[in-house]
Parts: sequence; C-alpha cells; structure tokens
Amino acid sequence: MIVRGGTVVTARGVEKADVAVSGDQITAVGLNLADDGVEIDASGLHVFPGGIDSHVHFNEPGRTEWEDIAHGSSALAAGGCTSFVDMPLNSLPVTTTVEAFDLKLEAMKRSSKVDFGLWGGLVPGNLDQLEPLVRRGVMGFKAFMCPSGIDEFPACDKQTLREGMMRIAELGSILLVHAEDPSELREPRGPAARDFIASRPARAELAAITVAVETAGATGSPLHVVHVSTAHGAELIDAATRLGADTSGETCPHYLLYTDADMERIGGIAKCAPPFRTSVDRERLWRMPMIVSDHSPSALGLKQDDDFRKIWGGISSCQSTRQLLLATRRLDLPTLAAVTSTNIARRFRMRNKGDIAPGFDADLWIVDLDREDVIRSEDLLYRSPFSVHEGQTIRGRTIKTLVRGEEPGSGRFIRPAARS
Repeated sequence: MIVRGGTVVTARGVEKADVAVSGDQITAVGLNLADDGVEIDASGLHVFPGGIDSHVHFNEPGRTEWEDIAHGSSALAAGGCTSFVDMPLNSLPVTTTVEAFDLKLEAMKRSSKVDFGLWGGLVPGNLDQLEPLVRRGVMGFKAFMCPSGIDEFPACDKQTLREGMMRIAELGSILLVHAEDPSELREPRGPAARDFIASRPARAELAAITVAVETAGATGSPLHVVHVSTAHGAELIDAATRLGADTSGETCPHYLLYTDADMERIGGIAKCAPPFRTSVDRERLWRMPMIVSDHSPSALGLKQDDDFRKIWGGISSCQSTRQLLLATRRLDLPTLAAVTSTNIARRFRMRNKGDIAPGFDADLWIVDLDREDVIRSEDLLYRSPFSVHEGQTIRGRTIKTLVRGEEPGSGRFIRPAARS
C-alpha cells in the first residue's frame, strides 16, 4: 500500500512524501515510491504519526455506564489516535492485582478498536503484585499521593511510595503520580466552584512533586507526573531532569485552554483535579513535552448539581485533543506530532510507535488541515457524549486513521520494550 502525495509530519519536520506500507509496518518514506497496486490519495492532506493517549479512563470492566472500551477507542480513532494506555481506575476491579489485570486485558482484546497498553496501580498492600504485573506486561504503575475519589484505590503514604519506587526501580518499570499533597488540601468551605478551587491550591501540587522527585532520586525509580497544572510544577520537573533525574511530566488540553475563572463560568462539567489554574500557569504549560487527554468520563447526571462538592471530578476529551491543539496554532506541526505521539512512545518504551519511518508500525492520521469546525455533542463518540470543550473551535477533519495499516477495528496489546 502507498499513501501517496501527502505532507508528512514527524517530530523531525515536514516534507512532501509518499509512505509505503507492507503488512503492518512502514517500509519506505520518500518521493515517487513504486506503486504496488493499493493507493490512498493524500494530495492536499497532512499525514501525522498516529496519536498516543497515555492517560485515559475507559472504566471497563465495571463502570461501563460512564464509558466503555468500544466507545472510548472509537472516539480516539476519530481524533487521529491509534494507541492508548488505560489507567488502573475507575474500572471495577481496579487494576492492582494480576486477577484484575487479566479481566481488563480480556475486555480490551474483545473491544478496543486501536492498540492499547495498561497501567497497573500502586496502593498500600499490593507490593507483592508489582513483579507479577510487570511480567504480565503493564506499561508501568500509577499512584495517588492524595485520595483518589474512589475507596477501592487508596492513596499511597510516604512509606508505600518509597517502598513501591524501590521495587519499581528493581523491576525496570516506571511510576506515574497524581501529585497533590493531602496536607495542603481541605474540604471546600462552600458549594461554589471558587470554594473547590481554593480547596486544592497550587502549593499542594508543588509539595507533592517535590516529595515525588526526592523519593525517585533516593530510590532510582523513573518518575512521571500526570496532569501537571502549574508553572512551578513544570519548572520543578525540568530542574530535576537537568540534574540528571529520570523524570518527566505531561499536561492536558483543559489546562492549556482554560483558567480558574472559566471553571466558575462553565460550572460542573469543568470540574477536575487539579483544578484549572491561572493564565501564567497556562502559558508555561504550553512547553510541556507531552499532552494527553486525561479522559475521565462519567454519566451526565454526575456533573450536574448546584453544590460543586457533589459533582464528579473528571473531563471527557480524548476525541478532540489534537484538533483542539491545532486550532490554537500555538504549536508548529512537528511539535504537535512530538507532544501527542513521538515523545510519549519514547518515554514509555512503546516499540515501533510514534514515528513515520521504515520499521515503525503503520499508525497514521490522514487529515485535512484546511477544515475547521466546532465540537458538538452529537459528533462525540463517547458512551456519555458530552464535554467541557463543546463549542470550542477545532481544526482538521479526519480523512482516515490507520492502525498498523488497517482501518481501526481490532487493537493489539502493547508491552513496553526492555529498559536499556
């Protein structure tokens, strides 16, 4: 198969080129490649490496009335993503044991339209599960440094965090943390959005990142901080990296598009943790090396209440990440390819993913960048089709998404490559 005449975008740059595919891999990228009989005309279109969303909550098995694998992975494909990594919560059971991992893996094999990996969970009392989960193929582990919002996934105290990181380092894996220090959090003083925002101050993120970075340094564990929301948090991670720490971070479209004033204006659909921050924070976060959705859906009724304290905290967004970023025109095209695909594949050792080059999987997003639209609920493919982003401008109409050279339909399990 030849994808003919498109503008190929990679983290290295932009070029007019054909892309040759044999089986499930790319075999050549260049001009005037020989025709083997099957051709996709990409003239006037852009061809990106398939997006990778390493932070989604598809909730299956368990809370499938909120979201399920079939709907969530279809939404990803519609937005140009060809791989994802599912978080260990809010499914039931949570993915903290081998038995729970096996249940989720079977559900993924049955239903995912695109390729997938699985995060395991680190919680008090499951240290004995880490090694067998690594053997099963988890991409790494996720821990909460504060209450997660669901009882079945408790927060790690400092001892569990240290012991877990020691074990994760020995196993050659990685730990992801939700970084908010519980000692800096408090119950909201009232029912308003502003009360919720004040209850989760920026200093909670900074304190938690400081502890996580120090513990990672002491144990040798690779560390990744999810959904960074503050400028100072981003700077702490960068400083640790400059000093040689194996540390990284990500942010999400909602922290790049909105501020705390928007949470008050929009209401419950915008509730998430950490909350939206200031315009200064928002500006700094555009320099983060990874942008993922943190797609954390629920039923619509759980996002509607006059009391912000009673509203579920989570945002549905995985279908629109790339198109929202394109619409802002804040990132050049190679940077967009890097932060939504290449950098993620490299950080999490997703072999043959994240690039358009010979030997890589033929995961491609063919898109018309001349088309703009807005996000409407009727176009969303989620199990619960609503989003904080409704009404936002998006750029790029998906012409075709290819997963290993084929239409989306039967995803494969991605194991991390061995750490070098």
